[in-house]
Amino acid sequence: MNQTTPTLAQALAQAHTLGLPRIDAQLLLLHALGRPDAGRAWLLAHDTDALEPGAHDAFIALCQRRTAGEPVAYLTGRKEFYGLMLQVDARVLDPRPDTETLVDWALKVMAPMPAPRVVDLGTGSGAIALALQSQRPTAQVLAVDASPDALAVAQANAKRLDLPVRFQQGNWLQGVRAPQDAEGAWDVIVSNPPYIPSADPHLAALTHEPLQALASGADGLQDIRLIAAQAPAHLRAGGWLLLEHGYDQAEAVRNLLIHHGYGQVQSRNDLAGIARCTGGQWPVAQTMK
Repeated sequence: MNQTTPTLAQALAQAHTLGLPRIDAQLLLLHALGRPDAGRAWLLAHDTDALEPGAHDAFIALCQRRTAGEPVAYLTGRKEFYGLMLQVDARVLDPRPDTETLVDWALKVMAPMPAPRVVDLGTGSGAIALALQSQRPTAQVLAVDASPDALAVAQANAKRLDLPVRFQQGNWLQGVRAPQDAEGAWDVIVSNPPYIPSADPHLAALTHEPLQALASGADGLQDIRLIAAQAPAHLRAGGWLLLEHGYDQAEAVRNLLIHHGYGQVQSRNDLAGIARCTGGQWPVAQTMK
């Protein structure tokens, strides 16, 4: 086999020498081959197949962009989240598997509700809202984002997946209204807001993603504070506010919710065992009208 026609296995070995994790290289190779849905097992079964020069050039170019920090999801234009294949690009954050922890928790609190009313704040690609709608078809789900570009991505995903999520442009809960039959109140408010401190050195490695969806003030809690303060006026008695946050922010977020009068305040761990989500229930006696 000459150098212009490497096998699939040889191409993956090249990616390894460039420093790419194997799963990233496999996803990029499937994309370069025009077989994004074939799966990694298909690559193993065809590892001696020749990779045509054009596909090889495209694959190496994708690998180089990946090593420069561009997320795989942006390079392929797609990302699976909670069993849904989403289309994503640089207008929205790359959905992370950790965020499925927030979806799991929301589904648990929604379980006893026949037709839960749910709002997803800062929806981005629509990942959380669409996952909840797909799992609970009777839910009334509203997805909110301040960015019209992000809403365009989320709306396209909803249309392609044929999920009846509603969308609204807005800054967190400002101007958000519940369905008419809800008397102005939501059963569940969920959000994966920006939570990285503005001076965090890790932001330098995230230059391909929208900064406004990542950073939130000096301590990373600016937006979480705002949501926690706004939510009581929009939650029904017994309704829940569930928030994703940074790996080291659980205690601060719990204290913040307790300070605002939420009950049942608790955190949930992600797949790595890190407290990644914190939430609380608005007590019946303190529901604001």
